[in-house]
Amino acid sequence: MGSWDKKRKQFRSNKTGKVMDSLNLGKTVLKYEVIIGVGGIGSGSFFRLDGNHTLGREESRSGYFLDKNDYCKLHIIAHYVKALLGNKLRIIPVGKVGNDDAGKKLIEEMNEVDIETGYVEIDKSKHTLFSFCFLYPDHSGGNMTTNDSACSSVDEEHILKSEKEFMKYSGKGIALAAPEVSLNARLCLLNLATKYNFFRVASFTSGEMNKVFKERIIEKVDLLCINLDEAAAILDMDFNYNISEIVKLSIDKLTVINPKLIITITGGKEGSWIWNGSELSYLPVEKVEVISTAGAGDAFTSGMIAGIASGLSIKDSHQLANLTGGGSVTSPHTINKELNRVTLLEISKTSNTKFSNNVLKLLEK
Repeated sequence: MGSWDKKRKQFRSNKTGKVMDSLNLGKTVLKYEVIIGVGGIGSGSFFRLDGNHTLGREESRSGYFLDKNDYCKLHIIAHYVKALLGNKLRIIPVGKVGNDDAGKKLIEEMNEVDIETGYVEIDKSKHTLFSFCFLYPDHSGGNMTTNDSACSSVDEEHILKSEKEFMKYSGKGIALAAPEVSLNARLCLLNLATKYNFFRVASFTSGEMNKVFKERIIEKVDLLCINLDEAAAILDMDFNYNISEIVKLSIDKLTVINPKLIITITGGKEGSWIWNGSELSYLPVEKVEVISTAGAGDAFTSGMIAGIASGLSIKDSHQLANLTGGGSVTSPHTINKELNRVTLLEISKTSNTKFSNNVLKLLEK
């Protein structure tokens, strides 16, 4: 774990000695001591095509790589929680990378910020999860993601290796189940979290939502973080349907199965909504210069986790999550390594949101 620089009142990485300007937690004792998470660990690249016409099946097309680094969900969420909370919380990702340069680099990057990688195995028979995103000049495009990567071999047996950590922190931890590994692996983690009384955070893809609903997996979740497309998938609705109806009806449907469920729904430029168990609240997006929105939803999830771990109310955690999502889009990369307390404070100064005193205390030095 990192150490606390008493003079500068900042978190210092034991690995690199670098200072990370995390939230001003002072002597706050967090509600939780650890996050144990499963999800995608991988990388990707972005390629800008020349010309807006659709790429043909047998066509060769010129273009160029963009200076954008892509990361996968578990790594993104873990990084931002560490940036916000520093050494106050252990972060233990459970996953796999390939025996390749990309995998070794990802492990090194996690270690640099004191994310513990003891349960990130190197699969010698597979490569690290990789996504290749192609973009047209008009900003439309698509991506291709490997389906036989090391992440595809994350199974229940691998998840169960972390049970001793759940046992050690029984009643004092947060479990995170994020996409890009199998649903069975995530369900195994949620079962361990239920057994050991962890606070359970999960997200699911649009294609998984029907199964999650029908198999009542949502009963094993305390905080569900989804986007509008995923909310629409719960209802078998078109995403272009009335947004307020999608939000309201999806919450109604989910809370029939789990009345205590906390739900966040992000809508890109439309803002975000949160159901705290009794009340629906909304926040518009922060006023920032948007460079790339990739990874913003995961950053939002990180802010929710950090807020809840810090003892903030669900509404106040929403404010912190909205700031974190806003800070993430000011970078071309899906992990904005410049995001910290200072950058969030600057965003808050031009925000239309009236921040609570509890949130402002975390941002001020």
